[in-house]
Amino acid sequence: MGGYFGVASKEDCVFDLFFGTDYHSHLGTRRAGMAVYGEDGFEKSIHNISNSPFRTKFDKDANSMRGNMGIGCISDFEAQPIFIRSHHGSFAITTVGKINNADEITDMIIKGNTHFFEMSNGEINATELVAAIINQKENFIEGIQYALDIIEGSISMLILTPKGIYCARDKQGRTPIAIGKKEGAYCASFESFAFLNLGYSAVRELGPGEIAVITPDSMKTLVLPGSDMKICTFLWVYYGYPSSSYEGVSVEKVRYNCGKNMAKRDDANPDIVAGIPDSGTAHAIGYANESGIPFSRPFIKYSPTWARSFMPTMQSKRDLIAKMKLIPVQDLIKDKKLLLIDDSIVRGTQLRETTEFLYECGAKEVHIRPACPPLLYGCKYLNFSRSKSEMELITRVVINELEGGNVTDEILKEYADYNSPKYEKMVEKIGEKLKFTSLRFNRLDDMLDAVGIEPSKLCTYCWNGEE
Repeated sequence: MGGYFGVASKEDCVFDLFFGTDYHSHLGTRRAGMAVYGEDGFEKSIHNISNSPFRTKFDKDANSMRGNMGIGCISDFEAQPIFIRSHHGSFAITTVGKINNADEITDMIIKGNTHFFEMSNGEINATELVAAIINQKENFIEGIQYALDIIEGSISMLILTPKGIYCARDKQGRTPIAIGKKEGAYCASFESFAFLNLGYSAVRELGPGEIAVITPDSMKTLVLPGSDMKICTFLWVYYGYPSSSYEGVSVEKVRYNCGKNMAKRDDANPDIVAGIPDSGTAHAIGYANESGIPFSRPFIKYSPTWARSFMPTMQSKRDLIAKMKLIPVQDLIKDKKLLLIDDSIVRGTQLRETTEFLYECGAKEVHIRPACPPLLYGCKYLNFSRSKSEMELITRVVINELEGGNVTDEILKEYADYNSPKYEKMVEKIGEKLKFTSLRFNRLDDMLDAVGIEPSKLCTYCWNGEE
């Protein structure tokens, strides 16, 4: 995944850029960067943040960089923003999305006798590829539109130029761009909350496929938004920060609603309800409020010296550290029946270890209630899957076992139907495999109801395979 922030100000923008970008630290763990433009031209800084938070790595840069316009990003993948010099002039660009037809586009552009730098993994920097697509057109705006049109997957971007910051939202609106305003400045942000403490007030969110430009004095739409939208529902369930909102809908409120809807259909009788820190907490509060069962914190996430980004790449170590972060509160666990809510189940490894950990601490029962339906498909629109392959998903592992390896699209559709016998068998098998006392997922219709906007505007691909 990743997040971005841009500022166009009559005064120096670096303070706002630094903290606005830092407020996106929950969306990326590997690379971060800032680029500014001012009297002395362009200036850029990029750092690896794998083992150190954004503020630590960019503190010196924030005190030395100068400019009245700038963009910043935090990413799980390629280093960005990047600088480009082309027939459009010089500009810096940062993107969020996923390009499924990157090889095809690269081959097409290379035929024009150009080249790309390969990253250490042998792939092309996706942001560099987007810049190259833009440069295929004589007009800058047409180039941005061309990129939005030909990319399969999704792409949203901020582009810093001497004239202003161009903001372009993915054609299906899968990722957001919120615009803020204060005296003498405009900003653009992935997360709508990121500019509030900096003195900005919300103007509006860009629509799907909309292209706009912000300057210190104004925001101007250059390409009108389309009518079709498929924003990622998982932003509300997990990835979005609790204080943010998308399409005018609060993340925290949606999570309360998810918990409330699950409680209405549940027949478990636990002593306490708890959320897996941090993303499961709001869902659990909603469940507790609706059911009347007390909310409690039977374990506390230790975070003072454990930055979210500090996670070794070896999966065995990632799971170990995830477990080590949770400190038990024995008096709230021993001899208790616990109902835990997490945002989702991906591989299930961490939840299984958490459950075993609670039994070791004396828990009588551990009931698990994921806040979204079973994940059956790997996301093909955004780079945020916590599993390298959809075949690592606990659902696909179980389905493969139940079907003897003969899994077709038609069969997967049956497992996605919460009214089908296959769905019930899958849920039962997952619960047995992960050693839960009971397991019940949030239903797709209840989750969509929790969001509260037109379901046709929400992407549900990872749950039901429907585009």
